[in-house]
Amino acid sequence: MTRDTIDRVIDWFAKTKIPIVDLTGGAPEMISDFCYLVERVKALQPARHVVDRCNLTILLEPGYEDLAEFLARHKVEIVASMPCYSPQNVNAQRGEGVFDGSIKALQLLNAFGFGVDVDLPLHLVYNPVGAFLPPPQDELEVDYKRELKKHFGIVFNKLYTITNLPIGRFASFLRHNGNLEEYTDLLISAFNPCTIDGLMCRNTISIGWRGEVYDCDFNQQLGMQWENGRPLFLWDIDPDKIANREIMTGDHCFGCTAGAGSSCCGALVV
Repeated sequence: MTRDTIDRVIDWFAKTKIPIVDLTGGAPEMISDFCYLVERVKALQPARHVVDRCNLTILLEPGYEDLAEFLARHKVEIVASMPCYSPQNVNAQRGEGVFDGSIKALQLLNAFGFGVDVDLPLHLVYNPVGAFLPPPQDELEVDYKRELKKHFGIVFNKLYTITNLPIGRFASFLRHNGNLEEYTDLLISAFNPCTIDGLMCRNTISIGWRGEVYDCDFNQQLGMQWENGRPLFLWDIDPDKIANREIMTGDHCFGCTAGAGSSCCGALVV
């Protein structure tokens, strides 16, 4: 994302009452103007909140030594993926050595007050490692807190469980193993109408790196961009006229409505 795009996005955002900017990736910290983006949002009045969906191991990379301190100084909320509290499962999903790096990064964040200071929330994210729904979020959170505290001295605030949607690499994995249709049927059969009111697409819009607009991060991955005779960018849109627009949906949406539901903030039904 270029600085020009950042400025156009933040200028639009400043005219709204939207309270939160939620930065995700990949590793959003790797864009050259990441710190500039955070500083611009934090300078707005009224005050706004920033969430960084942090790639934990980036905190240990050369050139990013000051990042944890920067995030703490600007009171950025951190949400970080941690597929499991055991090294075998994490390394199997993310690659050899990722678990150890994630543990070191979480210990570093704790040292700066994340997960400890009320102004520095630190949340972890669990995704299933296969073609099944997440277990109950509250129960799994207890296990995570016990094991990470006992073995590594790590503390955090909340655990979010997020269902894997059958798109992108996960869809390719399912297709390769002949499980795509079975998993899609699982999501559809687990549809829970109680999740509808809490779906993130009902109160969030997703902005691409060029400023294009989507209903959610998953639609962005699928290229389901807003259009009105042509592709729409954020600065093309009147923020007062986007309420009640029809959300673009597909079969992948059953992933967010299955079981306890799934959103960027975890389970929708507890």
